[in-house]
Amino acid sequence: MVTATAELVVDFMLSPGNAGDAPYGRKLLERMGRSQEPCFLLMDCAYEGNATRELAKQLNYSPIVPPNPRRLNPWILDKARYKKRNEIERLFRRIKEFRRVFTRYDKLDVMYKGFVMFGLIIEALR
Repeated sequence: MVTATAELVVDFMLSPGNAGDAPYGRKLLERMGRSQEPCFLLMDCAYEGNATRELAKQLNYSPIVPPNPRRLNPWILDKARYKKRNEIERLFRRIKEFRRVFTRYDKLDVMYKGFVMFGLIIEALR
């Protein structure tokens, strides 16, 4: 899920449960396209790979993601900006208050996406 603020979701995509997050995160970045002006992109640890970070830089985003502790040449994390990611995690929690979204009750992706969208609309109206 890509969000602009703690309330505004830009785009989201479902992925298979057995697939990694990074390839689908890159697809979302490509769908968003190039940023008109430089902006920060707060990402989860799952997206700290070189391919995802390089794509973000090519699209005019400044990736803020903690490096894996085992990296030989880790980058310096902007901890003050990374703390803002907490707002996005709280958005996920609020969406999961809807039982149907939390339990993934629906068998069809289109139905599940519909209820995620419904949760996002309700959250935006609060």
